[in-house]
Amino acid sequence: MRYLIAAFDYDGTIAHHGGVSEKVIDALERLKASKRKIILVTGRELDELKTVFPAHKVFDRIVAENGALIYNPSTLEERLLGEVPPQSFIEDLKKNNVAPLSVGRVIVATWEPHQHTVLEAIKRSGIERQVIFNKGAVMILPAGINKAKGLDAVLKELNFCLHNVVAAGDAENDSAMLQAAECAVAVQNALPALKEAADWVTDKDHGDGIIELIDQLLKDDLESLDPKLRRHHLVLGKTFEGQEYSIQPHRGGVLLAGTSGGGKSTLTTFFMESLAEKKYQFCLVDPEGDYDEFKGAITIGDAEHLPVIEEIIELLKNPLQNVVINTLAIPMHDRPQFFNKLMEAMVGLRKTLGHPHWFIFDEAHHLMPAEVENSFFNIPKDLNNFILVTTEPDLINPSVMDQINLVVAIGDDPVSTLRKYAEAKKILFDSTAVRLLEKGEAWIWESDRGKPFPVRCERPQQLLKRHKKKYAAGDMQENSFYFTGPSQKLKLKANNLMMFMQMAEGIDDDTWTYHLGRKDYSNWFRSSLHDDELADFTEKIENGQTDPAASKESILNLIKERYTAPA
Repeated sequence: MRYLIAAFDYDGTIAHHGGVSEKVIDALERLKASKRKIILVTGRELDELKTVFPAHKVFDRIVAENGALIYNPSTLEERLLGEVPPQSFIEDLKKNNVAPLSVGRVIVATWEPHQHTVLEAIKRSGIERQVIFNKGAVMILPAGINKAKGLDAVLKELNFCLHNVVAAGDAENDSAMLQAAECAVAVQNALPALKEAADWVTDKDHGDGIIELIDQLLKDDLESLDPKLRRHHLVLGKTFEGQEYSIQPHRGGVLLAGTSGGGKSTLTTFFMESLAEKKYQFCLVDPEGDYDEFKGAITIGDAEHLPVIEEIIELLKNPLQNVVINTLAIPMHDRPQFFNKLMEAMVGLRKTLGHPHWFIFDEAHHLMPAEVENSFFNIPKDLNNFILVTTEPDLINPSVMDQINLVVAIGDDPVSTLRKYAEAKKILFDSTAVRLLEKGEAWIWESDRGKPFPVRCERPQQLLKRHKKKYAAGDMQENSFYFTGPSQKLKLKANNLMMFMQMAEGIDDDTWTYHLGRKDYSNWFRSSLHDDELADFTEKIENGQTDPAASKESILNLIKERYTAPA
């Protein structure tokens, strides 16, 4: 389920003329039976609410006093989010004939037209207070306290996230809560401004509108409203006609595929930044150590230490904590089994708490390779909100391809990438219009409709060093460097940069200068590390420095600065 939490206003929303009908209470109980949490968010004082609404215990939490007080009906625990109003301020209001006047644990409330007198009293008192309106009611609260604040505090208690909330209201003081929720619903009797800002307006008013909402929630988890939630869409780039291209945050799987060095890591980094900015929690599995430096996520595991699934899940329980899982220490043949165990744990967490909102699998062919039996993988048929990043679609196990409905083809051979995707999906592909694009551009194909079209991808704010950890301390396998010397008598294999530096310190001058003169070092950095900047600096040394000791020191210092210096 996407919407695991439903938050409702009281007066004018679930209640009509101060009371809640039995049919609305029945609908709330049906919703609660679906294993969703239901939260009442009201401007009323708690004691008053308990008196007028005896069935209040149907709610898992109550946010009273317009966000200032949190109440747990099952334990009777109360928690204040603001300070008690000074008695001198209350006396000032009474002295100036503000009546009726209600004083709660935090809130002070009256009615129009006393708002001007209230503002003057706040000014005289020197206290920091805000005034919130609600269909004629005037509420005085500490700065920053509103329904959105109270709702967010409840969600933090329960380890839930605003992206899994649908909220419904009718008046001015509901605006902050509706803006904060993933889906904002206004009942038909709501103020025009609230209806204008809502994602959906019910056909019916008051409690009947809430029953309408609950019925839709139970029917399709509000999937039918997805096209209206454009405010949450995630931008990937712009079409060649200049139109913004974005994807829904709740959708099927995405395949990002293409040749090495084509920009997959750059686009993935931008997508991670977009998720972090909108506070969608993500978990990225990183077999190469590319994303250890990503700001806004904690990395678990490295080239020497195995990632622990229990530790990962504990971190992910906090919806504001993004996690990168570095699997360099896991042998290649063990990664599919690790992926299976990880997926079982993460899918279970998502079912319970609604997050992580996105799974990102870099070098996905390491985790779910095509050569492994399909039945080995326990991938749910309804898995959504995930990205597979790979060089070629046919390297991915077919068991996951059914859930993919969007491919982003990037790099030097988009025709081959799209054709292999079409073959995996068993769909027709017309390559007539597909051509090689510039770096930073990609072909988009929503395979359930239309043809591929090009976009100019957005650029991330962070530029990470690709495969930095793998190149520094991992195993580069077939991309390793070999010191052979001029007579080809040696075959010293450096399978990463640390090994390269150690061997360089120990080899004789003739061997070093042999490879220096052939520009083997810059060629290796460029072709195998895909580090053009390091290659360019190295090539300048190769062209201008013949002394073995000096050239060796210069090149090794370049490597140390880029790959072994502390972040």
